[in-house]
Amino acid sequence: MVVAINPSASFGASRDVGPAVVQTLRAMGHEVTSLTEPDFESLIAASERAVRSRPDALVVVGGDGMVNLGTNVVAGTRVPLGIVPSGTGNDMARGLGIPYEDTEAAIRFLGDALTKPPREIDAVRIRWSDDGTPAERWFACAFSAGFDAIVNERANRMRHPRGPSRYILALLAELVRLHPRRYRLQLDGESLEVDALMVSAGNGVSLGGGMRITPDALYDDGLLDVMIVKPLSRFSFLRIFPRVFQGTHTSDPRVVMRRVRRLRIDADTPLVAYADGERIAPLPVELEVVPGVLRVLA
Repeated sequence: MVVAINPSASFGASRDVGPAVVQTLRAMGHEVTSLTEPDFESLIAASERAVRSRPDALVVVGGDGMVNLGTNVVAGTRVPLGIVPSGTGNDMARGLGIPYEDTEAAIRFLGDALTKPPREIDAVRIRWSDDGTPAERWFACAFSAGFDAIVNERANRMRHPRGPSRYILALLAELVRLHPRRYRLQLDGESLEVDALMVSAGNGVSLGGGMRITPDALYDDGLLDVMIVKPLSRFSFLRIFPRVFQGTHTSDPRVVMRRVRRLRIDADTPLVAYADGERIAPLPVELEVVPGVLRVLA
């Protein structure tokens, strides 16, 4: 099997996780190729080359960005994706029931999962135009285009603190600039124009380290859960926000939930979309759920 290790981990608290995964898998009798490239671009290329040899699994060590890397490498292939979470949010691992706060437990979980058939789940294809050239990418957990994406962009620039509290601090810093935007949406072909603070979509339940934005989302139902947050004052936003960690914010009438197979999203002002915590592209983008295209060890 192939183990791809987050190139940033060598400088952080999780730098020992990758080597521990490799050592443990080898001790279990697996033949392991360890990929430790200097940057993400090199790691993507190395992972793609390794998967062409059809290994029994691609295991990613890191956070949701590494899960996104793995998803884009193996989606549509028969190679299953294993996850050992050691990142900031670890939302994909949370949703799949993989231990995300105990590295040894996560490695044991992976070892057990290797003895079972992989689970087939959905992934979401993102399409957009890059200066007139069609482009596409996959995501597996969560997509954001709005205030949450702006918060994500700030959080990605922050070096401290580690963990989900980084998102909370980024949110508070951006709150002073909170304002609605005019969105143009197509939900399974239905056109909708709406003023909103956030438009997010979940194949999984959470983003930002446990914010359960789409609490009823399922990885294998062939559908994408869409959350639209209508305009709120800062005070109202701060009152609703804590409820997102339990997923009870959806009962507020200003939070609209929809379930679709396809979503097109555009806005009147420039916005950059994020997926699985990674910067994707400026709007407009189109999302399409592809059922069962991703095999995971979970």
